[in-house]
Amino acid sequence: MVAVGLTLIFGVMKIINFAHGSFMMLGMFTTYWLYLLLGIDPYLSLLLSIPSLFIIGVLTQRFVISQIMDAPAHNQLLLTLGISLFIENLALFLWTPNFRNLEVAYLRKATTVGSVMISFPKVIAFLFAILLTALLYYFLKKTDLGKAIRAVSEEKEGALTVGINMRRVYYLAFGIGTACVGAAGTLTAPFFYVNPHVGGIFVITAFVVVVLGGMGNFIGALLGGLIVGLAESVGAAFVPGQIKQLIIYFIFIIVLLFKPEGLFGRTSE
Repeated sequence: MVAVGLTLIFGVMKIINFAHGSFMMLGMFTTYWLYLLLGIDPYLSLLLSIPSLFIIGVLTQRFVISQIMDAPAHNQLLLTLGISLFIENLALFLWTPNFRNLEVAYLRKATTVGSVMISFPKVIAFLFAILLTALLYYFLKKTDLGKAIRAVSEEKEGALTVGINMRRVYYLAFGIGTACVGAAGTLTAPFFYVNPHVGGIFVITAFVVVVLGGMGNFIGALLGGLIVGLAESVGAAFVPGQIKQLIIYFIFIIVLLFKPEGLFGRTSE
C-alpha cells in the first residue's frame, strides 16, 4: 500500500515524495488515538483514516506542492523533505518521541503451521491491502476520473487536448496516494510500534519496491511489494536481525544492473 501510493504520485506528477513516510505515521497515530480515546476498532478506523489522509494530501498538493510543479527536481525533493521534517517535528511536539503499542486483545492470536507462526494482524493487513489495491485498480481502470488520471500519467499533452483538468487530477492523485499510505499506517499499527519517526523505516523500502516494479507502474508496485515482502520474510529465517535487509538491497542492485527500468517497467526508446 505504501508503494502503490508512492508510485501513483510519481506516475502522475513525476514527484518523488519524501514526505510519504510521515503521512503513514499520521495514519498510524490516527488509528492509535481513535482506539485509545474512543475505543474504535483499528480496522473500523480505516473509515476515518483514509478520508482524513486524502484531505491532508489534497491540501498539501493545493497549497504546497503545486507551487513547485515546474521547479527543478532537486527543489521538489527538498520541499517534500521539508514537509516530512515539519510533520515529524509537529508529531514530536504533540505526542512526544515515546514508543507506543496498540494492544487489542483479539489481535494477539497467532496460528502455528508446522514450524511457521502466522501472525493474525499481519494476515488481516495483507488481505486488506490486496482488497484496497484491487479497488483502486478498478477505480483507475473503469471510472472516468480514473481514466483521466491514467491519461495524465501517460500523455499530459494529449490529456490537455481533450479537456482534462490537470490541476484537479493532480489534487486527486496526491490525495489518493496519501490516502493509500494512511491506510497502510492503519493496517500496520496493530503489529508495529507507533512513533513520530516510524515512517522512515517503511518509505525507504517503498522506494525500493517502486524502482523494482518500474517507476510509475501500478501493477509493478503491487508485485514488487510481494517480492520484497517474501524476500524479507524468507531471509529472516536464515540471517539475523536487520541483516535480512541486505537481501532486499541485493535484489535491488541486481535489478538495477540488468534491468534498470524495473522488472515491470517499459524501456525508453
